[in-house]
Amino acid sequence: MKDFLKYMLAAIVGVCIVGVVFAIIGVMSIAGMVASSSGSETKVSDNSVFILNLKGSVEERVQPNPLSQLVGEEFGTYGLDDILGSIKKAKDNEKIKGICLDAGAFVCPPASLEEIRNALKDFKESGKFIVAYGGNYLQSTYYLASVADKVAINPQGSLGWHGLATQTYFLKDLLDKIGVEMQIFRVGTYKSAVEPYTSTEMSPANREQTQAFANSIWGQMVDEVAASRRIPADSLNALADRNMDLQPAELYIKTGLADTLMYQDEMLAYLKQLTETDEDDALNKLYLEDMVNVQRNVPKDKSGNVLAVYYATGTIGSGELSADEGIHPEKVAKDLRRLREDESVKAVVFRVNSPGGSAFGSEEIWREITLLKEQKPVIVSMGDYAASGGYYIACAADWIIAQPTTLTGSIGIFGYIPNAEKLLNDKLGIHFDGVKTNKLSDLGDISRPFTEEETALMQNMVNHGYELFTQRCADGRKMPVDEIKRIAEGRVWTGKMAKDLKLVDELGGIDRAIAVAAERAEIENYTVMSYPKQEDFFSSLLSSGTDRYLSARLKAELGALYEPFRYLQTIKESDRIQARLPFMITIK
Repeated sequence: MKDFLKYMLAAIVGVCIVGVVFAIIGVMSIAGMVASSSGSETKVSDNSVFILNLKGSVEERVQPNPLSQLVGEEFGTYGLDDILGSIKKAKDNEKIKGICLDAGAFVCPPASLEEIRNALKDFKESGKFIVAYGGNYLQSTYYLASVADKVAINPQGSLGWHGLATQTYFLKDLLDKIGVEMQIFRVGTYKSAVEPYTSTEMSPANREQTQAFANSIWGQMVDEVAASRRIPADSLNALADRNMDLQPAELYIKTGLADTLMYQDEMLAYLKQLTETDEDDALNKLYLEDMVNVQRNVPKDKSGNVLAVYYATGTIGSGELSADEGIHPEKVAKDLRRLREDESVKAVVFRVNSPGGSAFGSEEIWREITLLKEQKPVIVSMGDYAASGGYYIACAADWIIAQPTTLTGSIGIFGYIPNAEKLLNDKLGIHFDGVKTNKLSDLGDISRPFTEEETALMQNMVNHGYELFTQRCADGRKMPVDEIKRIAEGRVWTGKMAKDLKLVDELGGIDRAIAVAAERAEIENYTVMSYPKQEDFFSSLLSSGTDRYLSARLKAELGALYEPFRYLQTIKESDRIQARLPFMITIK
């Protein structure tokens, strides 16, 4: 019997070991297939068309998620860098004859839309065609499609053109119902990030600034569509007032918003005609995932000069306490230090796409940018947002470039500590008692309200943070502090408005920032390298876990609602002293 049990146990252990080994081999095999398929070079056939699907959502850069790849799920999130790089490669590749914009549900902030649109305009200068086709154009996809040589729409389709609207959520009544009071400390009349906790509607100051930057963004969009479609701006606004989303397709042709009505098969035939493809032959199509792996037709640089593009994207955390998504100040500081010490790196483009976050984390990164600037040129390229803490980390650069629709400024500080006394005592029946060695030992205890002395201490800390922030901006922009304070107060500006206020030096995209960096470094030959380095497939598989996978699923399901959800989720992890925007703007 003992021998039987011994052999049985050995057999079970053996089966388990074999199962584990086969599981590991299986995962590695699948991973190898996914990695090889995603990394293999795409061969381009003659008379090809780049089909740019305007669907899903856009982020600055996208780290592929191994878990989603292994289970066969795609979340439709694309990297702006991949889109811009693919358009550029399509322009340079003689075998690619044009681009077809396939319009759909596209979630993309204004400055990224403008960056893509400018890349498409640059593509047109090559003499190649751009056509657009869609059944249901969102306003974002129509804004991009308006640059095309021909805008076609399904006879039963719709076209979004209705203007911009912003919406802020307010939590005061909810907090009152559950017995939580948010104790607020802030500097800046326009610093509205705290309003969701203290009010049920926008303050007059917040309404003023929001209306101003919404008008600025919309005005930029109208002007660009007017130029491309040759429709007066007044007429475009009149059409928006009618909400063209709900109008018959024939009216889009009559008003000049679109050129022709086509079914999908007719568009396919038209593309074959443009590429001189026989009717019976298949059209050679390339999609974004193909274009990412197309090699660029440029000679390899042998100078050894590196122009670094460093991406700082997301909410700014505090030290190593920041969330998985966002900017880790200690990591960014280490990376910037390496770039400073690397003699092959001749200049740095600091790409900022951040609504801000921790004031302390912003100061850490500001320090490293200041030290880096002493050794080599630092050019800031602003993405969709470089506001509050995002502006803090940008203001020390040699030169700042933003898109006209970038949201920036918001120079202000706030802090908050919840008082959950009513929730704990009255609603949950939980009471606290204890001892302390000093008068303020329990400052920040959420089971009771602040005393007058504690309130004064917190407000003084916030005031000090504001004075430091405005001084950093004054030093970086070489402006008097009083002039900075006049345009600060937490007010949000678009890039176009910020340029007039001298918070920004120039309007343009990341390509312009790279060109300026090369000019400042006095180099003609160089290799552009992006930092931080993205993880390879296996590293990402080991580090991602389920959190990144679930975040990707939530982002895909919630769409534009993801950022407010993420903000609420990370409140518990964030510093009590913040420099950040309260909102994210998306054009649909």
